[in-house]
Amino acid sequence: MKDNRLVVIGGGAAGFFCAVNAARMAKSLEVILLEKSSKLLSKVKVSGGGRCNVTHNAPDILYMSKCYPRGQHFVKKSFGHFFVPDTIQWFKERGVSLKAEPDGRMFPVTDSSQTIIDCLLKEAEKYKVQIRTNTAVSGLEKTAAGWKVWLDDENAIETKFVFVAAGGYPQADKFGWLQATGHGIVTPLPSLFTFNMPGNPIISLMGVSSVAVVKIAGTKLQEQGPVLITHWGLSGPAILRTSAWGARELADLNYQFTAIVNWLPDQNENSLREQLQSLRFELGGQKIYNKNPFGLPQRLWQFMLEQSGIAEDARWADLPSKEQHKLIKQVVAMECPVKGKTTFKEEFVTCGGIKLSEIDPNTMESKLCPQLYFGGEVMDVDGITGGFNFQHAWSSGYIAAQTIANKMG
Repeated sequence: MKDNRLVVIGGGAAGFFCAVNAARMAKSLEVILLEKSSKLLSKVKVSGGGRCNVTHNAPDILYMSKCYPRGQHFVKKSFGHFFVPDTIQWFKERGVSLKAEPDGRMFPVTDSSQTIIDCLLKEAEKYKVQIRTNTAVSGLEKTAAGWKVWLDDENAIETKFVFVAAGGYPQADKFGWLQATGHGIVTPLPSLFTFNMPGNPIISLMGVSSVAVVKIAGTKLQEQGPVLITHWGLSGPAILRTSAWGARELADLNYQFTAIVNWLPDQNENSLREQLQSLRFELGGQKIYNKNPFGLPQRLWQFMLEQSGIAEDARWADLPSKEQHKLIKQVVAMECPVKGKTTFKEEFVTCGGIKLSEIDPNTMESKLCPQLYFGGEVMDVDGITGGFNFQHAWSSGYIAAQTIANKMG
């Protein structure tokens, strides 16, 4: 039995952060990192369009914790041990500077995720972390002194400590090897996804983006932010946030629902009606199609006019009340029937996972199984888009590493 060994399961952000920090803090610790695929840090690679959205420039822990549809109370405690300034400082000490964008997302100044990957790989090499790719784990067995980590090839690694950062699984049955340790699972579901609108004429506007308010009919779900029209439907930050907060509700609806989009967040039907009345006089002789007075993308504006049955040569003064009513609906209450979702395997997250009541947020240690730790998305924690899921990965990985190092003495 190796009483100075840590086996890390998962070669993503949380796994790497635990491995390199544990190896650095406890010099006598042998750290083995197992990754079932041939790729390391694959989500880091593709995050933020290849720029890596490392964390979020949050003013405080309370603000940050409110950005997690699941796990708010848990991260409020864990962030007390390792938070955004610690992440920034950690990377800075290793020559990687981060910058904040106006929306709070933080990226390496190089705008390249490879910078983050290279930094973590360099740390792993420096502290002699043993990395084994194409190595899948089939089970964990408790021993008198620690654990046996069983591999798919029927070999086992004996170890004192195990850190599980295997990521989110799309199906509950994939958690079987962890349930066998006695842990409970919250059913996993997709959390960040885009809305599919097959055959809807709006998809002809793919590439058009504008800030809007998105509501889901029949629910309390509502988000404001950029909405992007794609060749399959609606995407962009407002849509992704709505999908995160509504992950379980929208799954219950079998992803068949109506999204109501207000393309002018500062307006409602009444205020817009009054403004249109004024425009009939102010712009009376001008063609409605030529230029919209609301600053909307021109292609979107013309689409709204077409959908409202307004002729191309119509002038403001001639706008019939029936068509005006339709136009108001298009602008501030466009009904978008959604039939399905799109998730992207590499980057998108799941809600669900190991029950948080079974993990100590101050140590990441299992309350059921001593010397077993969890980090990242395998737990029932997920944040909205914007760097929140990575911060949870860094925090949970660091806390577990520190706890294990302290136990080593």
